[in-house]
Amino acid sequence: MQIQVLKSKIHRVKVTGADLNYIGSITIDETLLEASNIIEGEKVSIVNINNGERFETYAIKGKKNSGEITLNGPAARKVQKEDIIIIISYATLEFEEAKTFKPWIIFPNEKDNSLT
Repeated sequence: MQIQVLKSKIHRVKVTGADLNYIGSITIDETLLEASNIIEGEKVSIVNINNGERFETYAIKGKKNSGEITLNGPAARKVQKEDIIIIISYATLEFEEAKTFKPWIIFPNEKDNSLT
């Protein structure tokens, strides 16, 4: 049996932009992607703390150490600049493997989205 479990989580980052006229996705600072073990193109769930919206999109790499968190395309309608969001990804694992799996969870500084 396989189950889905939490793989990666970027807990409470500030949205730095919303670009409706982009094809789609969420642009995430490369430093945050690396620290959370999320890869470019990976499906992610977004939870908006400010308005309760929950939706899915995919990650694209932003400039390293920029603090960028930009929602693009239709997802831009679900957030506003400076909203606080949580970014989550899941993995499908065998049941026994899932019991011992440890996810990558990071807690950036929500003022500037840095890890320091």
